[in-house]
Amino acid sequence: MNLSILTIILLGIVQGAAELLPISSSAHVIVVEKLLGLPASSPPMTFLLVMLHTGTMFAVLLYFWPRWRKLLRGEGMLTASSFVKAIVFATFATGVLGLLLKKIIEHIIHGKDVETIFGNTHLIAAALLAAGVLIIVADRFDQSSEQRPLTTSRCVGIGLIQGLCLPFRGFSRSGATISLGLVQGLSREFAEDFSFALAVVLTPPVVVIELYRMIKESHGTAITHTAGAVGAHAAHVVTALHYGEMVAPGLLGMVFSFLSGLLALKWLSAWLENGQWKLFGYYCLVAAVVVWLLPV
Repeated sequence: MNLSILTIILLGIVQGAAELLPISSSAHVIVVEKLLGLPASSPPMTFLLVMLHTGTMFAVLLYFWPRWRKLLRGEGMLTASSFVKAIVFATFATGVLGLLLKKIIEHIIHGKDVETIFGNTHLIAAALLAAGVLIIVADRFDQSSEQRPLTTSRCVGIGLIQGLCLPFRGFSRSGATISLGLVQGLSREFAEDFSFALAVVLTPPVVVIELYRMIKESHGTAITHTAGAVGAHAAHVVTALHYGEMVAPGLLGMVFSFLSGLLALKWLSAWLENGQWKLFGYYCLVAAVVVWLLPV
């Protein structure tokens, strides 16, 4: 699969912006792939998306590290140890619910292609609608009163809603976690800080899982064209050469997802902290209608 430089740049910009804005990157990337006729589940596309995710993770680290450093020094509403414990509890809740949903989904679909099912535009549209409603409702909560502390039950709740977002393309992770933080009475800035701290913890294992799935599928495809021990060795060589060719395009996409991600974070912070959070919700509602009208 040969991708033009323009296509790689477009995917990098879309991934970077949509990954960090509360509008669901997976939904937008899937729609772009469908419109451009790209094979979304192919190993080269998976490799490129992994590189794009890595770019956005670096953007989050660069943008939030000064704010997290203050929290880790105990300069915020929590002590450093309490902040770290909250991240651990929330991430554990995400992992438990994520694995449970995976088992339930695998049982229901009986070996069908998960990527194909959750890439269905009607399902994506429904998830965008749910995310939009949640964001709009959360924006109505008054943050001017005394801020509530981040208790264990509240951070576990945020972790659970993050876990719920994992399989559903269109149900924005940042939109859901920040919105639930607002509903629970957290300050807008702290809800944002905590949401993206969870994202940085969650991204590496997700990237590793995607890389493993990609290598497994690519190796299986390559080895079907060969036979025996020599064929297995040839398959490894073919796979290595194939990904070697994708490194340069992947790095280009990563740069653009990084730059786009930084701009998106500044945009998100401005709207969130200036009381314009609901505008992201309205966008999700419009996007839900548009995606619903696209071919399944």
